[in-house]
Amino acid sequence: MKSLRKGIGNKKDIEKYYDNWSSSYDETLYKWNYKAPLQSVKILKKYIKSKPKFILDLACGTGLFVDKFLQVYPDCICDGSDISRKILDISKRNGKYRYLYKKSFENKIQIVNKYSVVSLIGAMTYCKNHQSLFKLVSYYLAKNGYFIFTHRVDLWKELKFDNVLEKLTDFNSIYISRPLNYLPNNKDFGSDIKIRIVLLKKK
Repeated sequence: MKSLRKGIGNKKDIEKYYDNWSSSYDETLYKWNYKAPLQSVKILKKYIKSKPKFILDLACGTGLFVDKFLQVYPDCICDGSDISRKILDISKRNGKYRYLYKKSFENKIQIVNKYSVVSLIGAMTYCKNHQSLFKLVSYYLAKNGYFIFTHRVDLWKELKFDNVLEKLTDFNSIYISRPLNYLPNNKDFGSDIKIRIVLLKKK
């Protein structure tokens, strides 16, 4: 099994990794001082002018992002997807989501409504085809909807991610953060691996 920093492997490897991690997932991320969910919600609160009605939380995990999100937008209806069945079982017990889909975020979900916001917090690392992902997100979003995601700075540079964003035709860039600590108390990440938080708006 490869590491979180260097990559876990294919979708089956990722599913197995998160299934095995599920029972201690929240506790571990707390110890690692994982702040991306809270930081992302603060950005949404600053830049979104009207209250979102529906959010689709891709790679939702146990719901750490939606937990913070609902503290600001308690009336928003939340749906989620994740590749790990055991992680989804925890999310279901937590009761924050209307619908939960067992799907990789790179596979199309048969949605029942368009969304005000789509989120992908902490999982862009695993994306194999960015253009395909952005097309899916555009399909999920209502007009003028928002896509918020995080991406590791080291991979951003390696993949020339600025060029990826510049080529997007369905979105305007609203906000790109400075580099932020990702998992500072994880010895493999420390202060070396940072993330950016990105907010896009569908045209």
